[in-house]
Amino acid sequence: MKPGLIFFNCSTKISCFMSTFIFLAVKYIMNPLMLHLCYFTALSLLGYFLLSVTKPRTHSTTPKTFDVFFTSVSAATDSSMGTVEMEVFSNSQLIIMTILMLAGGEVFMSMLELFFIKSKLPKHNDHLLITPSSKPTKSVEQIELNFICCSEKTDHISFDNKNKNNNDNTILKHNSIRYLCYVVLGYFLIVHVGGSCLVLWYISLIPSAKHVLEQKGLQAETFSVFTIVSTFSNCGFVPTNENMIVFKENSGLLLLLIPQVLLGNTLYPACLRFAIWVLKKITKREECDYLLKNYREIGYDHLLSRSRSCFLAITVFGFIIVQLVIFCSLEWNSEAMDDLNFYQKLVASLFEVVNSRHTGESVLDLSIISPAILVLFVVMMYLPPYTSFLPTRNCDEGDSKNCKEKEKETKSLLECLVFSQLSYLAIFIILICITERHKMKQDPLNFNVLSITIEVISAYGNVGFSTGYSCERQLKPEISCKDKWFGLVGKWSNGGKLILILVMFFGRIKKFIMKGGKAWKLS
Repeated sequence: MKPGLIFFNCSTKISCFMSTFIFLAVKYIMNPLMLHLCYFTALSLLGYFLLSVTKPRTHSTTPKTFDVFFTSVSAATDSSMGTVEMEVFSNSQLIIMTILMLAGGEVFMSMLELFFIKSKLPKHNDHLLITPSSKPTKSVEQIELNFICCSEKTDHISFDNKNKNNNDNTILKHNSIRYLCYVVLGYFLIVHVGGSCLVLWYISLIPSAKHVLEQKGLQAETFSVFTIVSTFSNCGFVPTNENMIVFKENSGLLLLLIPQVLLGNTLYPACLRFAIWVLKKITKREECDYLLKNYREIGYDHLLSRSRSCFLAITVFGFIIVQLVIFCSLEWNSEAMDDLNFYQKLVASLFEVVNSRHTGESVLDLSIISPAILVLFVVMMYLPPYTSFLPTRNCDEGDSKNCKEKEKETKSLLECLVFSQLSYLAIFIILICITERHKMKQDPLNFNVLSITIEVISAYGNVGFSTGYSCERQLKPEISCKDKWFGLVGKWSNGGKLILILVMFFGRIKKFIMKGGKAWKLS
């Protein structure tokens, strides 16, 4: 064989190998789970770089490099787990964190997916129409009998009608997807712009709230936008060290933020469907009717059926009422409620229980809350955002056929090996107990299993609740110890912080592996 031919064969094999490798790599990366993981990783690294190059408010309290990266991950994943005090960050850094929280929000990411789908749709639907040349024709000379001619005409008409209906449905579907993009965008803008203006208006009118910001050197505009973005994205960061504790007497501000918590997470599907229904009544557009009736064909996970949306709303308000009753019965006269009147206690309790699901803004010191309430919060933080009580089958109306097909599907080996969510969380808690075992022995009141469990479940649920660290709880008091307004994770080793970073990432991609562990039988 000639050398040139040998070289050609070798290069062809290498090219085929590289093409196969690139194809498999792209196919693996294009998996939705990997896409989300790459997105959050890139967003966290970008945030870390921007936070590192900008200067903090004071040079005497410059955060450590690892803490800056931890904060970036916490903002990008909307977890609000803090290892440094928030007032360390300058106005420029607060703006960067606002962008990170906005880009990492569930509604914003779903809107990006919608616009990506919209960009793939054909810009013109003319090609979907049936042209005369594509229609089946028959020569008149070939038709010998009258009844055959009639039959041919009938088939011809039915074929045209069938194709016309299919094309009309396709065009309507494409138009409905485009319409949904603008509905979600309008929903997103109205909530953010309206919420920011209301908070800014409240601060300008209420002297006590304005005085707090002036004392802390915070700009009212930055505070308003930062807080609304954080609340709607269900992050939970607030520019003040004490989170919302400094505003516990400003019941009006708390009432403005409570709807933001619900509109951006647990009630988003119900509110979106209600918005489409209102637009249908006002505009009479057929796209609205199509979206309400054909939500599955649209492929938007947050657009649910009418019954599922109703049961979701009932479940959300049911959880809030149950938590509110238990919380008020145990904490009404507690130390956390000191110096508050009846109305302020009620609003503060409502704000706390609403935030226990997926936001994590706190108006009370969780370190002095009763253990029973903390366990209740752990359960609430663990539940997925769209947890709902369905008195019917898991499959929505008209989908029994698809349900039966799903039941017959065989699981792959990888799906069988995947653990349940609780199994992963138990592993994470065990690993952190190992990395922080020395501190758990020396300082058991601060470093106990319940506090670590709250920290892990809070990171998994992307909530941000923490019992914090108190020098008063030290069994062997340290003279150099100073109380800081950040989470318990701020006192962990870098190994423990790294594990919690993995938990925060895991919490944002948990929707892709919620069905894990079904291959394991405990009987």
